[in-house]
Amino acid sequence: MIEPTESESQVELDRFIEAMISIRAEVAKVAAGEWPVDNNPLHNAPHTLADIMDSEFDSRPYSRDVAVFPTAAVRANKFWPTVNRIDDVYGDRNLMCSCVPISDYE
Repeated sequence: MIEPTESESQVELDRFIEAMISIRAEVAKVAAGEWPVDNNPLHNAPHTLADIMDSEFDSRPYSRDVAVFPTAAVRANKFWPTVNRIDDVYGDRNLMCSCVPISDYE
């Protein structure tokens, strides 16, 4: 469940709602068999500039436009991610502390 704070503007709330509606529409296309489960905008998100410029992108069942601009708000203010998904489970299971060792405080 997502609960926005009171400080969120109406514009930001509308943008969020538009994103949720867009995601639901993409899920419906996967459920209807229009897009495969393992090759659709949701599965491949986020799309980096390198993804969009890849010469093999045309083999995907959706357009570059759908990948880059899933909503009108994104079209107006695009943020380009620099990397695709990261294996966040690895980071959760293998913590690395970069702190000064406790022995340095003695």
